[in-house]
Amino acid sequence: MEADKLNRNREIFQKISPNDKKEIKVILKSFEKDNINIISILQKIQERYRYIPPHFIFYLSKKLNIPPAEIYSVATFYTQFRFNEIGKYEIVCCDGTACHVKGIRPMITFLEKILGITPGETTEDKMFSLESVACLGCCAISPVCIINGKIYGNLTTNKIRLLLKRIAKEDNE
Repeated sequence: MEADKLNRNREIFQKISPNDKKEIKVILKSFEKDNINIISILQKIQERYRYIPPHFIFYLSKKLNIPPAEIYSVATFYTQFRFNEIGKYEIVCCDGTACHVKGIRPMITFLEKILGITPGETTEDKMFSLESVACLGCCAISPVCIINGKIYGNLTTNKIRLLLKRIAKEDNE
């Protein structure tokens, strides 16, 4: 039993590259006097990696001497944290009342079809992630999507098609 636990721990630590260990050490060092500030530590990790690699939870647990369940419960309580790698282009579509009434649903369906993913997923090539949220607070220009932090309003399926073409063209340059 103890040997199994030791092997699992070894596997977890082997998943973390030396460079990642170095990055985490820098993050932890910035919270040296307040290692218990799990939220800020997780925010810094997500800021760096754009998500929290699940095996980092165990590494942090060992380094901070905090049970992994405690770190995981904090990370899952707050919706800002994600455990799945997001694509190079993160598409967040508003599905709030104004956007819904103005036709965002067919646009989300179009994105699902063209990208081959549903909200909460990332394409296999890690190029696109798709999210659907309750409200982005941009009702005056609905329907709205945000792509990598940039707001696109008054959308139509055709405008989304053109945006994707532009992204593909820029990405190939």
